[in-house]
Amino acid sequence: MDAVRAADHDRYVSALYAPADRRDALFSLYAFNAEIAGVRDRIHEPLPGEVRLQWWRDVIAAEGEVTGNPLADALKATISAHRLPKSAFDNMLEARIFDLYDDPMPSRTDLEGYCGETAAALIQFAAMVLYPVEAPRFAELAGRAGCAQAMTGLLLLLPLHRKRGQCFVPMDVLAAAGSSPEEFVKGDGGPSAQRAVAAMIALAREHLAAFEQGAQALPASLRPAFLPLALTRTYLDRMERHSPLDGVVRLPALRRHWLLLRRASKGWPPL
Repeated sequence: MDAVRAADHDRYVSALYAPADRRDALFSLYAFNAEIAGVRDRIHEPLPGEVRLQWWRDVIAAEGEVTGNPLADALKATISAHRLPKSAFDNMLEARIFDLYDDPMPSRTDLEGYCGETAAALIQFAAMVLYPVEAPRFAELAGRAGCAQAMTGLLLLLPLHRKRGQCFVPMDVLAAAGSSPEEFVKGDGGPSAQRAVAAMIALAREHLAAFEQGAQALPASLRPAFLPLALTRTYLDRMERHSPLDGVVRLPALRRHWLLLRRASKGWPPL
């Protein structure tokens, strides 16, 4: 819980809206996600980063072993208790290898695949913890939600990624905007870069709209798994007014808490 509160406050608050007997499982999932998402922050060379991700693969694949690592043991207990598919964790770890290198994202399809294996998978895991009977019915909705959430998150992290030399904006999107990965990362954020950001915002909105349409049927028991999406539209609105090319875009904590509370209470009303 403390690890999630420090590393991913929005998911921390979302988990508090889940039933008390499900929170520890959600915290183990969210702490694991924060751990593997932050590998590059802690391990600055790609190969040692891959070794760390492989360690997690081995830990998850091993049956019944106690590692002595509190997070790993909590995650293994969650996977076992809720019958979460280990193959999906393997796919998530495979996708995170991309984070360790500076290769540009090849295409929109590749970006959607990355989002599906990371953010969307995490939402689906949380749904399986909360309501395993109903969760499979909303797997496609989790895919849309994960794309919207992850693309918005990548836009919010754009200043950090450009500083590192990373480019998560797909090459086909950049080409259509008249830019390239090299220009986008090292340039002055001129018109072509702004067009690329606008295209990314539009893509995130496309997935968000599809999610919001389907979320009208979402049972209240599954709502906490999708709750971080409550912030996505507001983040996108703000980034249209204040480009992430110009600096970090933030929402005040009180505003974030209010948006999460409103969706936790009322869900997603008809559009």
